[in-house]
Amino acid sequence: MNNLQLFEPFSTEAFNDMFKGFLKPLRFEYATLAPSIKLEVSEKDDAYHVKAEVPGVRKEDIKVKIDGDRLSISAENKKESDEKKNGKVVKSEFQYGVTSRAISLGSDVDASKSVASYENGVLELTLPKLPSAAARELTIQ
Repeated sequence: MNNLQLFEPFSTEAFNDMFKGFLKPLRFEYATLAPSIKLEVSEKDDAYHVKAEVPGVRKEDIKVKIDGDRLSISAENKKESDEKKNGKVVKSEFQYGVTSRAISLGSDVDASKSVASYENGVLELTLPKLPSAAARELTIQ
């Protein structure tokens, strides 16, 4: 019996709910969406393995930066200039622009031994870990 509610047909709350969002200005949210880079990161004792989904981008337009334990991936979709002789583009839904993604890994990465490959829209990175300095106890003199 706790779910019973009193119905008030002339309540201002019911009237407001009925027209909620009716007169809001139209927003074109789809135009601001940039393609996101989806990641899958796995870790082994000696390296990280990263798969990044970057579809529709040429490998020349992908940049990977490693700074200590920070990995940054950016990709740029460039608009190719197409000249139509017998027509014109009426509507284009291709997305153009730059997207990027940065994550911090658990330990520093050896950038000089890292390997990257790109095939079928998937960027694969093998990032070897730097050997961590062994903890040692100092003798106080």
